[in-house]
Amino acid sequence: MSESGQREWRFYLDDMIEFAEKVVAYTDGFDQASFVASSLNYDATVRNLELTGEAATHIPDAVRAANPQIPWRLIIATRNRLIHGYLGIDNDTLWSIIRDDIPVLLLGLRNIKEPHQ
Repeated sequence: MSESGQREWRFYLDDMIEFAEKVVAYTDGFDQASFVASSLNYDATVRNLELTGEAATHIPDAVRAANPQIPWRLIIATRNRLIHGYLGIDNDTLWSIIRDDIPVLLLGLRNIKEPHQ
């Protein structure tokens, strides 16, 4: 921790990686219909997508600007939409995020982390 008591941003990056890895693990072997039918996996996955977005809010603007390949604003916006899910979650969009976006996000986050290890 830094002198100000703020958590180091690299820990939030680690969190994002961990949460995204859980999304992959919790959906492995599912197709969209069986995923939606599995309330335990569905809820755990949505929660980890929310947490990924929450951790992204703690990445400094300078780090975000230096890594425009990561869709920071979209990650945070997705978190906000999921948190307020009472408005309804579009399962087609959710499945697309899980299958198409999360693997790419993981690769990008790992590439950011590598120079800082």
